[in-house]
Amino acid sequence: MAYPTVSAPYGLIPINLVGGRVFAGATRQIPIGSGEGTAIFYGDVVAFNTDGNLTRDTSTDAATPVGVFLGCSYTDPTFGKVFRQYYPAGTVASDTVGIVCDDPDALFKAAVVSTTTNISYMGRTDVNRNATLVQNDGSTVTGNSAVGIQSTTGTATTLPVRIVDFVPETTIAGEPGSYTEVIVKWVAGVHRYTNPTGV
Repeated sequence: MAYPTVSAPYGLIPINLVGGRVFAGATRQIPIGSGEGTAIFYGDVVAFNTDGNLTRDTSTDAATPVGVFLGCSYTDPTFGKVFRQYYPAGTVASDTVGIVCDDPDALFKAAVVSTTTNISYMGRTDVNRNATLVQNDGSTVTGNSAVGIQSTTGTATTLPVRIVDFVPETTIAGEPGSYTEVIVKWVAGVHRYTNPTGV
């Protein structure tokens, strides 16, 4: 069976941990303030806002993420307790929690983009380089993120993710060594739990 075509970015998806350790689905539930005005989609990067609640981190660099959003739950006035693939902006509920992959050692699969949602590629020379997040709004139909990884890499320590490897099945036909999906980790000190600066 052929690997599916990567036609658009889909956010950051946890696949395992540094050193090949298994990501067993461990997550943390972090409160989202009632009426939070920004939608958060499955695979979006999230951070703490000034009141200690969860919000979408829309930074492309110099980010201080706490992890990646994997859904939420809250009490809906019509349906009762619900689980959602994404957090709808402005949801009024006092018990809303985001489900977050907050492990600083997590590795994530993500699509490479040139600009916004245009799929691009990286090569083996990009391994161990740092990259920028491309922040696109997710889909209220699927609930999925549209965040991608910028195809231009660098060395700045303020860039949020490091290229660790590639998804071999996404090599471009006729372009051996070029891939449309990467595996990334947080750059040291970027993740909120490892950043030495407190808030």
